[in-house]
Amino acid sequence: MKIKKKYKAAVVQAAPVLFNKDACVQKIVKLSKEAAVQGASLVVFPESFIPAYPRGLSFGTVVGSRTESGRDVWLRYFENSIDAYGDEMHLLQETAKELGIFLVIGITEKDMQSGGTLYCSMVFIDASGKLLGVHRKLKPTGAERIIWGEGDGSSLKVYDTGLGKIGGLICWENYMPLSRMALYQQGVQVYIAPTADARETWQATMQHIACEGRCFVLGCNQFVEKDMYPTEYLEELSNQPEIMCKGGSSIYHPLGKVLAEPVYNEEKIILTEIDLDECTKAKMDFDVTGHYHRPDVFKFSYTKPTT
Repeated sequence: MKIKKKYKAAVVQAAPVLFNKDACVQKIVKLSKEAAVQGASLVVFPESFIPAYPRGLSFGTVVGSRTESGRDVWLRYFENSIDAYGDEMHLLQETAKELGIFLVIGITEKDMQSGGTLYCSMVFIDASGKLLGVHRKLKPTGAERIIWGEGDGSSLKVYDTGLGKIGGLICWENYMPLSRMALYQQGVQVYIAPTADARETWQATMQHIACEGRCFVLGCNQFVEKDMYPTEYLEELSNQPEIMCKGGSSIYHPLGKVLAEPVYNEEKIILTEIDLDECTKAKMDFDVTGHYHRPDVFKFSYTKPTT
């Protein structure tokens, strides 16, 4: 495989069309075309861009009980989530092939076998339109556990691609040291981190991972305002701020340098230059799974998935 060592990568900070999977897919197509026109070879979308990160909604739950109206909200969320191997994904694969770009997209994924479980997932589609894989978040955080199931280690993969070794983790998975180590052991060069965390403190994590893994880190979040929600949900959101998620998408160099400052309070396509040689140069004095690894002291067991 011929590796393209230098290219442009784009992080798309935008809002989905909340609770409308078809409109979300169309927005991805539109924004992907805009990024491709600007020269991007790799395009990244935020966590749960299809059909929404349902910030502020309770789904009618308290400890010990659930309401019927809350189940109705969850049903709507379920119906607007997608099968990772279904028609919506085929359209996104066609888009990647048509534009000649590598797409990474955060989705809420339906478990088509059980017919009743959702996962917070990240899909990897190469420039030929092939779906390389689907990563399901290992551990939903807090109230996310009401709506999403837990993934397993089978999807902790780094993909050898024409744009280098690409992998990533979703939101607070990035706080799990052993999950990061699983990617480092596979030689990740371009680390994708879709998130729903818009706090300034999140930037320290993105920068630390870049320094620790000696990899490019692409952090991607949504920009969402309250009036973007379906009107029937606005009463429950009455105590929420007008800007529900302010963004904070950013990009870091393998030595921790800021390549793209965090962007707040707007939709924007953020572009940067990737040079894979920078990953190798950065490992001259620190290689977390190479010369800075101490297997005589520390034991880490990880079996790379075979499928």
